[in-house]
Amino acid sequence: MSKRFYLDPHGCAKNQVDGETLMSVLERSGWEACADAEQADLVIVNSCGFIESAKRESIEAVLSYKQLYPDKRVLLAGCLAQRYGDELATELEEADALFGNTDLSRITEAAELAMAASHTALVPPLDPTGRTDFARCSDDRPLLSLPGSAYVKITEGCDNRCTYCAIPLIRGNLRSRTIDSIVAECSGLLQRGVKELCLIGQDLGSYGKDGANGAFEPGQCRLPELLSALSDLAGEFWIRLLYIHPDNFPMEILNLCKKDPRILPYFDLPFQHASKNILRLMNRRGDSETYLDLIATIRRELPDATIRSTFLVGFPGETEEDMDILLDFQQKAHLDWLGVFTYSREEDTPAYSMKGRVPKKVAEGRKQRIESAQIPITEKRMDRFVGKTLPVLVEERVENEDGLYIGRTVCQAPEVDGATVLSSDYTLTPGTIVSARVFSRAGFDLDAAFRKIP
Repeated sequence: MSKRFYLDPHGCAKNQVDGETLMSVLERSGWEACADAEQADLVIVNSCGFIESAKRESIEAVLSYKQLYPDKRVLLAGCLAQRYGDELATELEEADALFGNTDLSRITEAAELAMAASHTALVPPLDPTGRTDFARCSDDRPLLSLPGSAYVKITEGCDNRCTYCAIPLIRGNLRSRTIDSIVAECSGLLQRGVKELCLIGQDLGSYGKDGANGAFEPGQCRLPELLSALSDLAGEFWIRLLYIHPDNFPMEILNLCKKDPRILPYFDLPFQHASKNILRLMNRRGDSETYLDLIATIRRELPDATIRSTFLVGFPGETEEDMDILLDFQQKAHLDWLGVFTYSREEDTPAYSMKGRVPKKVAEGRKQRIESAQIPITEKRMDRFVGKTLPVLVEERVENEDGLYIGRTVCQAPEVDGATVLSSDYTLTPGTIVSARVFSRAGFDLDAAFRKIP
């Protein structure tokens, strides 16, 4: 009888892809995946170690599972285990073993250590050269996304070295996959019926700059070449680009979006701030004027473009004057979507020892000011879709509501943006794309009706 495991995913989309890979490796090794923890012999918490709140959430998950199921084994995997493996192996007795994210192919070994309650941390060190092979995921990996969508990780690690960010400590230097590898994975996903390919990495604008183990000359972004290759794939699907550092935005991709409407005019640009003073402390090159010019260029070339961003407030040294600059930028940028975070002080990052720490209460107040100011902006930006007929990716049927579905259209990325509530006189299949007319906006969501095309 095979052993059974349950995976509890935490953190970002990149961690989700890691979780899918872990599941695939275990299943090929004879393990059986369970739909809930109660049925499993082993519970795997695939943790996030990026900021303090995410760390607490992952540790609390381990404690909760051990309390609920004291006879089951619990394996702490992922970023938190990678960053603090040896320490947690000693201090977190509730974790029967720990497993980092350096070499996901060794998950079966880690699972056996957990079943033996070894309290061992299996965390192979990061390759300091950043040359660790980064192979594509298996074609048969389970997909943890809603139907029709999949994340495709095209880079690992990061070389940008923002002073607040622990990603290089956890995932190492930038490592890019080859174009052939990515195209092969995307082709396989399309054959499985996937309609939305979400390309992810810490910064897609850096794709290929490392040379991809000799595939390219180092130093140049190869994202336009990748998108051109993906554009050669046949079929009805979307390519969604997530996380492009605004200082590294490759302008050539705008023309590619014009040529192939399947490359969505959706850009996730984490500006983080607009004050030049704070951006320099963050080790970022931009400023308010530069970023407004970038936004204007995108919208001039692609009038239907959707722009999402994130702001980081409460960074050491941030003053009320810096906040005024950020608020002014927010009003001028008219971002479609915005996420706001307060600074999390992370050990071993350059910002950890910076002077001028902002009290948490002040930082939280600044976050709330930004969020409140964004509500009418996003609502107005969503109003422009009312009356238009748009493609909608159907994700799920609303239970106990005949003819009502939840989906997303071009301006809505999975998990982070609003949704499209879709009414239809016809039965729709989750994972398919239909054409629907938007007739109203409800908060941040869009209301649409499916019209059957003769």
